[in-house]
Amino acid sequence: MNYNLSKYFYCIVVILFSFQTICSQETPEFSKAGFWEVENSGRTVYNFNIGWRFYLGENEEAFQQNFDDSSWDVVNCPNGLEYNSSEVSGSGNYQGVAWYRKHFKPTANSKNKVVKLHFEAVMGKCKVWLNGELLGDHYGGYLPFEIDLTNKLNFEKDNVVVVMADNSDDPLYPPGKPQTRLDFSYFGGIYRDVWMVETGNVYVTNPNAVNKISGGGIFTHIESISEQEAIVSASIDIQNDALKSKRVLASLVLINTEGKEVLKSVKKITMKAGKSTKIKHIFSVENPKLWSPWSPNLYRLEVILKDEKGTRFDAVASRIGIRKIEFKGKDGFYLNNKPYPGKLIGVNRHQDHGYVGNAIPNNGQWRDAKIFKEGGSDVIRAAHYPADPAFMDACDELGLFYIEATPGWQFWNEENPIFEKRVYEDIRNMVRRDRNYASVIMWEPILNESRYPSYFAEKAHNVVHEEYPMQGAFTVCDKKADGQEYFDIVYAHDYNIDFLTEKRCTFTREFGDNVDDFNSQNSPSRVARAWGEQPQIIQAQFYADVDYVHTTLESLHAMPPQHVGGTLWAGFDHQRGYHCDPFYGGLADVFRQPKYSYQLFKSQRDISEKNKPFIFVAHEMTPFSGADVNVYTNCDEVRLTLHEGLAVYQKKTHKTETELKLIRRGQPKLRIIKPIKKIPHPIVTFENVFDFMDTKYLHRGGGKSKSSMLVEGLVDGKVVVSERKVAAKKPTRLQLSIENSGLPLTANGSDFVLVVASMVDQDGVVKHLNENTVKFEVEGEGAIIGDESISANPKRLDWGTAPLLVRATNKSGEIKIKVSLLNEGKSTPLAGELIIKSNPSKNKFLYSDVGSEKTKTTSIKTNTQLSVESLMKQNKELQKKLIDLKLKQEEKEQIEFDENH
Repeated sequence: MNYNLSKYFYCIVVILFSFQTICSQETPEFSKAGFWEVENSGRTVYNFNIGWRFYLGENEEAFQQNFDDSSWDVVNCPNGLEYNSSEVSGSGNYQGVAWYRKHFKPTANSKNKVVKLHFEAVMGKCKVWLNGELLGDHYGGYLPFEIDLTNKLNFEKDNVVVVMADNSDDPLYPPGKPQTRLDFSYFGGIYRDVWMVETGNVYVTNPNAVNKISGGGIFTHIESISEQEAIVSASIDIQNDALKSKRVLASLVLINTEGKEVLKSVKKITMKAGKSTKIKHIFSVENPKLWSPWSPNLYRLEVILKDEKGTRFDAVASRIGIRKIEFKGKDGFYLNNKPYPGKLIGVNRHQDHGYVGNAIPNNGQWRDAKIFKEGGSDVIRAAHYPADPAFMDACDELGLFYIEATPGWQFWNEENPIFEKRVYEDIRNMVRRDRNYASVIMWEPILNESRYPSYFAEKAHNVVHEEYPMQGAFTVCDKKADGQEYFDIVYAHDYNIDFLTEKRCTFTREFGDNVDDFNSQNSPSRVARAWGEQPQIIQAQFYADVDYVHTTLESLHAMPPQHVGGTLWAGFDHQRGYHCDPFYGGLADVFRQPKYSYQLFKSQRDISEKNKPFIFVAHEMTPFSGADVNVYTNCDEVRLTLHEGLAVYQKKTHKTETELKLIRRGQPKLRIIKPIKKIPHPIVTFENVFDFMDTKYLHRGGGKSKSSMLVEGLVDGKVVVSERKVAAKKPTRLQLSIENSGLPLTANGSDFVLVVASMVDQDGVVKHLNENTVKFEVEGEGAIIGDESISANPKRLDWGTAPLLVRATNKSGEIKIKVSLLNEGKSTPLAGELIIKSNPSKNKFLYSDVGSEKTKTTSIKTNTQLSVESLMKQNKELQKKLIDLKLKQEEKEQIEFDENH
């Protein structure tokens, strides 16, 4: 077989394998409008995401029913207003008004039903109209709200829902801080799901739509647990919107992890017209399968409402993870009546993503959680707002603890009391939305790093416990914050805690970052993946252990049980409003491509039935690679064989436990603490073993095939895992791979997936030192996100690879992706192809076909936005002075809140 034919055959095999693998995978189920669907429920939930007409800019007439929107773009939600460059920090994103108009005709089944629109979130402030009538408004960009359409729909002709969304700065609702002084960005739009829910006139309420303290919807609580029995309570809020009283049979059905019904309870109630009723069930679960990060078992609780003839009014479900969490001060964190094994280690997460901003679909939320879980995290801290419900669903399903946070960052409005009022509203709605998630381990109701008064801290703490009055809700805030004495747990760096006087459990909310100052913002932790090998090695080492006072994986594991763990700042790179540089300290970049530090965190999982032996060699054998070889592994020993026996080295990976000398900042003396455990799996470094000249001599002397680095992981003296590294040779072709965390595309018009183009040699080794520019093409039921205006396509290879985001259309089918060099020649590397397939969506959709021929899966910059950009480019010198002044103010405030300066 000649060379070109062999490469062609290889590409076909890869394509067929990928195609078969993707087609065989199942899509996880997600909650809808706050609940899980039940078959034949009497409730209909429509996906309301498809077919919104969209306009970016002011328009005084757009709310009117008969307004001509035929020239507007047509987009699907989640929608983030625009596509941005992956380097859009410094407030390069659009801020201002945007309009959405959706045409639809309700079905005949919707008559005489209670009909509500459920928005999971709209960034900033918004107003909602139906057929020209203003039905509601909302302030705040991270929590759900409902709009009641009952008795307002026209069943004879077109209906139009209009949403005005405004993500401009506003100090009257949280976070409140102007984006030009904010450490993240207010990416706008209807950036989470929209659902239309139809029920009978007797239905289970949504807790975020009724103003009931610790009420509304379904509220489950684990009263007690043991390995033999769990006692569970469930409160259900039922509304009767009928004009007369109703006799209702309220059934509760519990389904176990195998899908079998394990108990059923029925209550007969009489409901008065226009009133709500709260019922409570308490039941026992024998031999419960408990929820934990290593065994995230979930039960399903179905609530079914019928009349006496058996006709269903409504039915919804909630998921229950039977678990018990306790924070016992000096004794530390207990899970299910046992001390937690080791430390709670994880990351902070901002929700933005390359190109799309915050508009990540449900599958993307699940993929994010899966990346963290597979990367060694067991806890995620919100930064700094409630996450998408789909991310919370994934945390429950995958076994990730979650620290919930109310929206806020270094801002308190003391001039207008409506800001404070809205903070309390956010806290209540945050708890009401997420109180049933097994993954929620702490509630952070304060405003992150803000100078608020002490009475606010007390009230914020109390609001959480009002909304969650039973045992099991734990509030947390900074140790140095005003009012910290009211909270159940406190945040602090491990070296700043006085364990002799502090009786509560402690946790490090953010560790790892280490800037020189908050203006320049240089740091050994902030490393773009594109910078290559040595910077990534430094970042990983910095997160693992350093020889000066700083919180690291090593120091966290060395702490007594009272300090239960910490979360790295941060999991992913993200964009920022106040600084021109993106935050590069993530374990993965904005497209979720992992860095070496991700592999370090991944190596911290002990080998078990679920966790396989792992090894990663942080060395690429390039001419610029270092002499040291760093290995991340969870094995007992590592053996390195250079060039098939030229040299062999072997090292044990564990450290001998010694006393840790903990330097107390501000105190001249050293304090000795005996560690319970060091970092589980330290970096293994083989010093001064690689020399590029060895590679050169072997390549020139006929020993090219021997030029290699074999690294083996051993357990009990036996090799259990290995990785062979070779130097990349001449680049021969471009290779495409799909990075979907095992979850294929769903054909719903919004789901997208990462495809990575790699420059490889004849053996498939990535040629990292290649910076060619490639162009992408897509055919079939998919489209490319972004174009040359944001440097998305064509795209330069960074560190040998280039990311591509491919979005599915509304129709399932094959998607053919091709990548080639922008400037092709007779001897340039060959193009690459990949075929993937999108799966049909299981959702019910509701949208008008009007204008469907214009429906796009891309967003373009409108004339309004272009004029805004033009204005922003004017008076550059004045803008620069203003930005510098703001940055200096931010530097001052950051230093005030930083414990490392």
